[in-house]
Amino acid sequence: MASISQLNQFPCKTLSTPPCNSKFTSRPSVFSIKTTTSICRPTLSTGTRPVFSIRAVDAEDEWGPDYEDSAVAVAEEESEEKLKPTEVTEIDSLKKQLVDSFYGTDRGLKATSETRAEIVELITQLESKNPTAAPTEALTLLNGKWILAYTSFSGLFPLLSRGTLPLVKVEEISQTIDSENFTVQNSVQFSGPLATTSISTNAKFEVRSPKRVQIKFDEGIIGTPQLTDSIVLPENVEFLGQKIDLTPFKGIITSVQDTASSVAKTISSQPPLKIPISNNNAQSWLLTTYLDEDLRISRADAGSIFVLIKEGSPLLTSLTN
Repeated sequence: MASISQLNQFPCKTLSTPPCNSKFTSRPSVFSIKTTTSICRPTLSTGTRPVFSIRAVDAEDEWGPDYEDSAVAVAEEESEEKLKPTEVTEIDSLKKQLVDSFYGTDRGLKATSETRAEIVELITQLESKNPTAAPTEALTLLNGKWILAYTSFSGLFPLLSRGTLPLVKVEEISQTIDSENFTVQNSVQFSGPLATTSISTNAKFEVRSPKRVQIKFDEGIIGTPQLTDSIVLPENVEFLGQKIDLTPFKGIITSVQDTASSVAKTISSQPPLKIPISNNNAQSWLLTTYLDEDLRISRADAGSIFVLIKEGSPLLTSLTN
């Protein structure tokens, strides 16, 4: 085996690495490969192979010590932004309080004087923060179906009262606005023990100011009754402190149910009954004092207040819970 002194006598030729073309050095590589600066060519038969040294260069060596710190800072900032809870605005808080105050009022029918005062105060605060200064010019927001959540209009209270309509429940009161054709449809849906139906009025509206529209009613519509598919009869009922067994009546109810199903097919094929409204006095105005994508507050004749929620809004879930 050759000694160290003999190896030192091998002639060596130094190779220099050519400089890189400046056109390809606009951005440094994260990893670089460097070779030793010399390759020995032995004259002995026991020659050696060229020796290469490969070293992975850290990003700090190429881009500077501050690059990694800045990249980590950006990643942490983005992560914190994703975890940051959605900020609840003052308007969102007021809307939530307003909808919560409707609980148990049956659209205003059963509201106490204290509850009405609280509702009026919340409505006043929302009106002062109205994000839509000219509601009649924001037709995309006005367009669609709005569900009545609360009203101070006493003219609707007899309709909502069960004493006036025994065994009949008002399921929904709504207003549908078609901003392209300038039409409004007010609708009330009823449900009873055997059928459901609706009563509607169709009207045209004209824009009179940035907040006010004039409404003129054209016709009334009585919807085709839809009989229920089944009648659920409890096993017993309590009357004057006594429980009455209803089991013997189940056979009769089944017979009535079969008859009702047959009649339902006949009635459902009939068109709704339309009643023209020719009275020139059948008109009113409506002032929209608050409007966004979820909530609309309007004031009508004699200062009556209507609070409506857009169909599909999460506020409707809060209203029913």
